[in-house]
Amino acid sequence: MSRKQIAPRKMALATLVQPNGNHLAAWLAPEAQPDAGTDIAWWQRMAQIAEAGKFDLFFIADTPTVRTDNMRIWSHAPTFMNQLEPLTMLSAVAGATRRIGLGATASTSFNEPYNVARYFASLDHISGGRAAWNVVTSANDYAAKNYGHAKLAPHAQRYERAHEFVEVVKKLWDCWEPDAFIYDREQKLTFDPAKFHLVAHEGKHFRVEGGLNIAPAPQGHPVIIQAGASDTGRELAAETAEVVFGTSATIGGAVEFYKDLKGRMAKYGRHPDELKILGGITVVVGDTQEEAEARNREYMELLHPAVGVMRVCQDLETDLSDLPLDEPVPEDRIPATSNHHQAYFNEIVGLIREGLTLRQVAMRYNRSKATFCGSPAQVADVMQEWMEAGACDGFMVTFPVMPTCLQDFVDKVVPELQRRGMFREDYSGPTLRDHLGLSRPVNQHLAARPAKAQAAE
Repeated sequence: MSRKQIAPRKMALATLVQPNGNHLAAWLAPEAQPDAGTDIAWWQRMAQIAEAGKFDLFFIADTPTVRTDNMRIWSHAPTFMNQLEPLTMLSAVAGATRRIGLGATASTSFNEPYNVARYFASLDHISGGRAAWNVVTSANDYAAKNYGHAKLAPHAQRYERAHEFVEVVKKLWDCWEPDAFIYDREQKLTFDPAKFHLVAHEGKHFRVEGGLNIAPAPQGHPVIIQAGASDTGRELAAETAEVVFGTSATIGGAVEFYKDLKGRMAKYGRHPDELKILGGITVVVGDTQEEAEARNREYMELLHPAVGVMRVCQDLETDLSDLPLDEPVPEDRIPATSNHHQAYFNEIVGLIREGLTLRQVAMRYNRSKATFCGSPAQVADVMQEWMEAGACDGFMVTFPVMPTCLQDFVDKVVPELQRRGMFREDYSGPTLRDHLGLSRPVNQHLAARPAKAQAAE
C-alpha cells in the first residue's frame, strides 16, 4: 500500500525593496539606475515584477533621518538616502498593481496614532485592501534628533509606548462599524450616527478623544507587521502582529524563534495561525551554484571597506574604526548590552567571537539574513528545508541587486516552487489578508455586543 501523500504547506513570499537592491553597493552595479530612489516608475516596475511572481507583499523599510555623522563614509553607500516617503510612494504603486500587498514602516516613536491610523486606512482604500503597517520603535539616534530628542528613549520605554500606540490605532480603525456609511438619498444621510463609536483613550503616553474621518478600511484593519527580536519585541508581536519578519541566519535559530513566538500567543487568546513568520533571506540565483556564488562575490567586492565597518559600528553601538582591518576584534570592545537592534547586535557579537578579522566581520555581516546562493533547484531545496523544519511560514526575501536578482527569482525559482506545490499558481482573492490566509478582524464594538442584539439587527 502506498503512503498517502501530504500536500506541502504553501509558503508566503514578501520582498523588502531598496533602490537598486539591498546590497550596500547595489548602486555601483552596471544595471543600477542612479535616481531609482525618486523615480516612481522604477518602484512601480519592481512591484509589477514581484506581482508577476505572485508575491504576497511588496515591502518598504524606512527611517526618518539622515545619518549626520561620518557623511563621507555614508556617501559610499546611500542607504535610505534620496528615497521617497513610503506611504506617498506606495499610493502611486497601488495604481500600477492589482493584487500584491503593499507594506511600509511607520515609527511609533515619532508619529501620533491618529496619523498612522489615517495613513494606512487611506492606503488600504486606495489599494483595494492591500495595505500593511510595519510597527517599529526606531533604532537610531539620528532619527531621535530630527524630532527634538538627544537620543532614543530606552528600549523598554519605546516598546511600552508602541504597545499603547497599536492599541489606540486599532480603536481608531474600529470607531466606525463596517456598514456605518449608508448614503441614503431618501433620508439624506451619508452615515448612521448610531454606528460611530467615540474613541476616548487616556493612557500613559496618549490621550485621544475623537475618531477617524474615513470609513473602515477594506480589510477592517490593514495587516500589522512587526520585526522585534528582543524579548519585549516578541511579546508585542505575540499580542498584536499578524506578520513577523524572522531574524535568524540559521535554520536552528529560526526554528527556536518560530516555536518561542508562536508559543507566546495563547496567553493573548490568539491561535498560532493568526501570525505568519517570514524568515529573512537574501537570494542570488545562477544556472549553477558556482555562478551564483561568483555573482555574490562580485557584489561583495563592490562594497567600500569603510562602509562595512561603519555599518558594524552602528549596529554594535560602538566605534571600532580605530582597529586594524585585518586583525580580530578584541572581546573587551564588545558592549555589554544593546538599545537598538538586539538581533543585529547578537549577530555581530557571534561573528566577532568566531575570531574573524574586522574586515571579515564587515564583509559577512548581513543583518540576520541567511544567504541562499545556488541554482533554482538548490535555492528551492533550502527554502523547502526551512518550511518543513518548522522554521517559518514563508520568506521575506531581499535581493542584492534589482531588478536583476528579483527577475531571476521570479523567472526561475518561483516556477520550481510551484512545481513542488509549495507556492500559489495565482492569487486567491483581492486583499493581502486573502493572500496570507488571515481573517478580517471583527470590529471590537460588534464583538462586544451581545449575540442576541446582533441577531435582532
